[in-house]
Amino acid sequence: MTEASGLAASRREPGLFWVHADSGGEPILRAVAADGSPRGILRIDGAGNVDWEDAASFTLDGRAWLLVADTGDNASRRGDCALFIVPEPDPAELAPDRELRVGVAWRIPVVYPDGPRDCEAVAVAVEEGRVYLLAKRTKPSGIYTLPLRPLAAGAAAPVAARVGELAALPAAPDALRLLPVPAGAFRAQPTGLDFAADASAAVVLTYGEVLVYPRGGDETWAAALARPGRVLGSHGLDQAEAVAFAADGTILATSEGKGAPVLRWRR
Repeated sequence: MTEASGLAASRREPGLFWVHADSGGEPILRAVAADGSPRGILRIDGAGNVDWEDAASFTLDGRAWLLVADTGDNASRRGDCALFIVPEPDPAELAPDRELRVGVAWRIPVVYPDGPRDCEAVAVAVEEGRVYLLAKRTKPSGIYTLPLRPLAAGAAAPVAARVGELAALPAAPDALRLLPVPAGAFRAQPTGLDFAADASAAVVLTYGEVLVYPRGGDETWAAALARPGRVLGSHGLDQAEAVAFAADGTILATSEGKGAPVLRWRR
């Protein structure tokens, strides 16, 4: 991998992760073990990779699913952004030397009420039946949701609901704010999002930091994300774009770039 843009923990095998590249890459998810070794490749039929920017895993109706977010839109002008949901395969079927193929189970069009948005941070809230999306380049970052389940036959695709704004994110120190680099002028942009499997906390990744947002049992994720997050630390990655909760509740993040490290935090 030279461009790890999304990361999701398997819901079928602890220690197994799914990762993908972004714009122009093949429509594939790569399965990797906790030590980084390859486990297999999942090719998604019917899902082009215009600009894949995040991945999520979730369990719905007793089945494990993967979501891929084709939501990158640097120029904020796309009209074809979408979320693709596919069944997570049996890990026993994976092998490093061959591909598995899977079709899209359902597709969720992404249309915002206030015009196109660049989005690199997506997570699934099964308990709400919603998918959450964070706008990357607006200040403050808008929080949007879409229904998770497939639409009924003939139903019109819903427009995403703007449900709030992300609390202010740490910006670069004054001297660095002038530099047009991830750790400088763009440091506070959200590039990854995930919800813990037990729905107890969210994690937001920016170009500079990893932040955790605890959630009360009866509140929405929008309410949890509206409060300032707790900064776990500055990660020091060159271009951090992928984050996920592991099965044991720890947080993993990685960056674009060949041989990028995977960092782990306890919350």
